[in-house]
Amino acid sequence: MIKDLVLKNRSYRRFEENTLVDMETLHELVELARNCPSAANLQPIKYYLSNSADLNDVIFSTLAWAGYLKEWKGPKAGERPSAYIIILGDSRIKADFGIDPGIVAQTMLLGAVEKGLGGCMIASVRRQELHQALNLPAELEIILVIALGKPVETVILEDLPADGSIRYYRDEQAVHHVPKRSLQELIVS
Repeated sequence: MIKDLVLKNRSYRRFEENTLVDMETLHELVELARNCPSAANLQPIKYYLSNSADLNDVIFSTLAWAGYLKEWKGPKAGERPSAYIIILGDSRIKADFGIDPGIVAQTMLLGAVEKGLGGCMIASVRRQELHQALNLPAELEIILVIALGKPVETVILEDLPADGSIRYYRDEQAVHHVPKRSLQELIVS
């Protein structure tokens, strides 16, 4: 059921690093994305896939993790993603990629959850550094990085606290808490 997939699809940031996400699985996730709607059906989104430890280290070094957790510098060795899908925009097709990156990213993450995996969309990327490290052609713009793997953390959704803070946090047991606005607050009538 789609609701179950959506509720399981959290921003996971810690993984079983030694649990491989094979290239076939990455291709299956891109196949889901390939079949998504695209504005004017232009399909300007491309994908760079990685599941090798050496390349994953290069990608990992260009990412920033969990902006609200200032003291946390990202997953430690052994808890890092075992795969990445880098979402790229091809400027030869279109200069503005609109909502296409969000559509494909969410679709791939839902597909990952269905396979027992989890992931995190990361927009805080040192793009120029990563672009050069991957030797990408100039016309391909890095939009998002999707970190993937077998999650090892618990993420709990909860109502906003009395002070209205939307900041996610980790408790003493490293459980990740994510406050969500109520349905009544979101619907305008």
